[in-house]
Amino acid sequence: MQARLASETDLAGFREEARSLLAQQVPPDQVDWLTAHNSDQFADVVPADGKGSRHVPRAAMAIVPASFLRLCEIVVLHREPERFALLYRLLWRLVHEPGLRSDPIDADMLTAQQMGQAVRRELHKMKAFLRLRPVDDGGDSVEPLHLAWFEPGHHILEAAAPWFVRRFGQQRWAILSPERSVRWTPASQRLEFGPGLGIDTPHVPHPDDSFLLDSYRRIFSGRDGA
Repeated sequence: MQARLASETDLAGFREEARSLLAQQVPPDQVDWLTAHNSDQFADVVPADGKGSRHVPRAAMAIVPASFLRLCEIVVLHREPERFALLYRLLWRLVHEPGLRSDPIDADMLTAQQMGQAVRRELHKMKAFLRLRPVDDGGDSVEPLHLAWFEPGHHILEAAAPWFVRRFGQQRWAILSPERSVRWTPASQRLEFGPGLGIDTPHVPHPDDSFLLDSYRRIFSGRDGA
C-alpha cells in the first residue's frame, strides 16, 4: 500500500495517513511512503475540490504519548528517506507493544531520537552561523534587501524561517538554498516560499552577491515586492 505525502515535511499528511492506516490495521511492512519529491504521479492524488481523500475519524488514531508527537515534528525534518516508515513503525508498535513506552534502549526509538538530535543541531547551526548581507537590488524600497545562502543538511528551512522573522522582522530579507527559498518583507508581514536554486554545491560552494541577487529575482519574479 502506498501512503502519499504532499512534501518532504508533510507532518499533517503523515498523521492523517497514519490514522487511516491504523484504522485499517495495515502493518508497517506493507506501507510504502511517498512524497511529492519521489512520486511523479502525486499530482493525481488531490481532487479538484482540494479536500483530498483522507476522511477518517480522528478517533481512529490511538492515544500516543505527547513526547512521541513532539518527536515526529522534528524527525520529519530529517533527510533520511525512511523517516516516515520509521515513525509509522514506532506508532504501530506503541499501539501494539505497550512496553515500548518504558523501554529506554529500543533500537527504533533510539534511532528516531538520534535523528531528532541531528535536526536540532542543524537548526542551531543555521541560526548561529547564517549571515544576511545587504545588497542593492535596485528597488524602490528605502530598506535594502538582505540575502543569505545556506546549505542545510536537513529539511529545516521552513521550520527555521519564523525565527529569522522574530530576529530580523524589520528588514527585507531572503534566504536561498539548493532545495527551498524564503523571503520576508515587513510591508506584507508574511513569509513567502519558493523553489531552491538546485545548483551543484561543490561547483558553487559560496555564491557571490550578484549570483544570489539574480537567483532571487528569478525565483520571486512577478510577485509583489520582488
